Amino acid sequence: LVFKLQTKHGVDHFLEACSREERDEWAADIRATVNKLQATDNGKLMNQKDPAESRLHNINLSKVLDSMYDVHSGIKLSNHVEQGSNYSNCFSGSAVVDWLVFMQLALTRVEAVTLASALLEEGFLRTVGLRSVEGLRTAGLIEQFMDDSTALYGFSDSLKKRGSVKAERSLSAVELSGKVIKRGYLLKQGHRRKNWKVRMFVLRSEPAFLHYYDPTKDDTTPVGGFSLRGCLISSLDDNGVPSGVKGNIQGNLFKIITKSDTRYFIQAPTHQEKMEWIDAIREQT
Repeated sequence: LVFKLQTKHGVDHFLEACSREERDEWAADIRATVNKLQATDNGKLMNQKDPAESRLHNINLSKVLDSMYDVHSGIKLSNHVEQGSNYSNCFSGSAVVDWLVFMQLALTRVEAVTLASALLEEGFLRTVGLRSVEGLRTAGLIEQFMDDSTALYGFSDSLKKRGSVKAERSLSAVELSGKVIKRGYLLKQGHRRKNWKVRMFVLRSEPAFLHYYDPTKDDTTPVGGFSLRGCLISSLDDNGVPSGVKGNIQGNLFKIITKSDTRYFIQAPTHQEKMEWIDAIREQT
């Protein structure tokens, strides 16, 4: 049920559909859209091509990211405060642009913003805090990255390469500021012990997050949660035990794969509730 997309920058994205039919439909629709875009680009070749644009297209984003991670010459991680929330191991948008301009590729500032937007679009960087999230939401297709000292960014959770350095940030008002769309009790499988525990799940939008709470504790702080941006959710058949699932399977099982490739296995009380949760979460992804 998996198909692959390769971006213009050579980055591979593997996607999983819920059925063979949906996989083939997605592949056909995406291929048709790509063909239309290529036809449009071919028409533009009649005009003089921007040398700067050609130069950016030839830049390997993975190599840029490796250089950013370099302990000695890479971008420096620091702590920041935004609207009362503390963020650790992150950097400002202007710091990224400065680094691209002066430290690495000798780009113009406009080119550096475009390149940083590509890093953000490919999932190498992530938004941190309200300012950068709002900038991504309102930006155009090209410049999604903000060249601003108050807009915060960090390395994606799936790309932590600096040894013991962990790009963590405290649970902030950003994650919990969205409108509550749905809440209810579900069974969640643990990531380490693979045991099943009842959790109160809360689904929020703008920004889209799914948090879960321990109902045995009188605490308003979630025990876990994740952004729904770029997530994949799918229903799992009750016949047999899917790979990665252990313990007592009562049925009504579904799976969420986050952008950082973390897998969550969850059971709903009934088939109807399972489908309601899947539909509600899918709308936010």
